Amino acid sequence: MKKVILTGFMATGKSTVARHLARRLGWRLIDCDAVISARARKPIHQIFHDSGEAHFRALERSLIAEISADRRRCAQCGYPRPAVIATGGGAIIDPQNYAILSECGVIVCLSARPDVIARRIATGVKARPMLSRGSGPVKQRIAELMESRREAYARAALTIDTSERSIEQVVEAILEGMTARYPLLAASV
Repeated sequence: MKKVILTGFMATGKSTVARHLARRLGWRLIDCDAVISARARKPIHQIFHDSGEAHFRALERSLIAEISADRRRCAQCGYPRPAVIATGGGAIIDPQNYAILSECGVIVCLSARPDVIARRIATGVKARPMLSRGSGPVKQRIAELMESRREAYARAALTIDTSERSIEQVVEAILEGMTARYPLLAASV
């Protein structure tokens, strides 16, 4: 197992769960949105505002290609360096990103009900570029965007609903699901 890739809709807990999962496994953490934001020296919503979604998606595609091409190995064991990767909510929609990510590790989709997502982002809707467009209630926009991404998210090897789970419960569910599908991972846990 080289990498665990967390994907899913916004506010499902990708970044937070990735941080906890990486710590639990003793693996390095790569948060794609954080890396893109740091390199651009501005928050994601500002990248969308200043340069548009197409520019952001190009940055995201480039970073994902860079991550998958990383052939560095562990100095002690010689195996490829494992990582937990948190992608942006739309990264897996791009067929090129999906192909690259599925080749370099196992994709785990985090999900949550639209009402839970709306509650989690209530104070930060303006910082969510994909929701700040259009009109209508936020829950409706969330449901519509989730539906448009449903098929892409369904390609994940494992899906975990975070609606009623704590961060630690989500981490445990991921580990249980992965060890059932990938018995060699059990030695790492």
